[in-house]
Amino acid sequence: MKDFWYECKHVCKQTGARYGILHTPHGDVETPMFMPVGTLATVKGISPEQLKEMGSQVVLANTYHLWLRPGSDIVRDAGGLHQFMNYDGPILTDSGGFQVFSLGKTRKIEEEGVTFKSIVDGSKLFLSPEKSIAIQEDLGADIIMSFDECAPYPCTHDYMKNSVERTLRWAKRGQEAHKREDQALFGIVQGGEFADLRELSAKTLVDMDFPGYSIGGTSVGEPKPIMYKMIEDSVKWLPEDKPRYLMGVGNPIDLIEGAMRGIDMFDCVLPTRVARHGALMTHHGRMNINNEKYKRDFTPIDDKCHCYACRNYTRAYLRHLHKCDEIFGKSLLSIHNVAFLLDLAADIRKAIQEDRLADFKEEFLEQYGRDVYERAF
Repeated sequence: MKDFWYECKHVCKQTGARYGILHTPHGDVETPMFMPVGTLATVKGISPEQLKEMGSQVVLANTYHLWLRPGSDIVRDAGGLHQFMNYDGPILTDSGGFQVFSLGKTRKIEEEGVTFKSIVDGSKLFLSPEKSIAIQEDLGADIIMSFDECAPYPCTHDYMKNSVERTLRWAKRGQEAHKREDQALFGIVQGGEFADLRELSAKTLVDMDFPGYSIGGTSVGEPKPIMYKMIEDSVKWLPEDKPRYLMGVGNPIDLIEGAMRGIDMFDCVLPTRVARHGALMTHHGRMNINNEKYKRDFTPIDDKCHCYACRNYTRAYLRHLHKCDEIFGKSLLSIHNVAFLLDLAADIRKAIQEDRLADFKEEFLEQYGRDVYERAF
């Protein structure tokens, strides 16, 4: 599509990470970037205007959930997601595959698609590659995803091989069903921890010539070294002139490690999800605002952060709001965590341009803490 292309502007001499510009129908964005997740056409607790102020570029919305509520036809009739949620920047929608396959025993996989029960009312539903594309065309995002199976970890080579081959057939069907020329449809590389299947998946998708490629099936319970190898086993077969999107990854260190392996785009619900439980990302490591020691602490969350929450409120006040289960508190904590990852992505871009991303990683670990590799956030 003529309004969508990736332009690599600089490759870091230390690491091979790349800084680039992604051109979309709703504006140009810099990569590597973190995309906040607005599952139901809203990033929980944060307005579109606040996202823009924080430097957010692309927002992600969820096909499965918006199909169930309010219905993709309602979003379409409202003028698409951009009008519906009043966000004039680029938007990305996932395929719904991850949500469907996470339903476990309540879903049935067949060649035609997947049958499952609605999480809203228990009714029987069916999602196929063609249906996923039709819903996403109704939603009207700039970037949309192929329908795929996110297989569990661990699983056997035979299971994963069958899954990958079916996902590739689904990708072809979705590509053939896709009609809107103002949307970029990405293929999704799967294959689990098996290098040969990652190669098969990536090469087949590249032959199909998608405008961009996603890497799926990571951050589903595997150790970090295996996740990083999954990324490497996928990226090595992907073209230099197309964007690469690592799906569902938002731990701070993983943004740095992913960029060092050639990733351009990241998304995750992590920053808002953990914020609602009082967990905060700071330049000095993980903070739990529930901790008693913050009861009389009248300093900002993070002395190196300039987000709305850190500019205006203290740890003591935020702890008070959170302990009282005030909505405003959840909003402020979410603003901080999302701003932290957006700022981290900006710092990564700067380090790449200055050919010092490896140095930046060491500086980050010295401040944040090296145990970030060992424990989940």
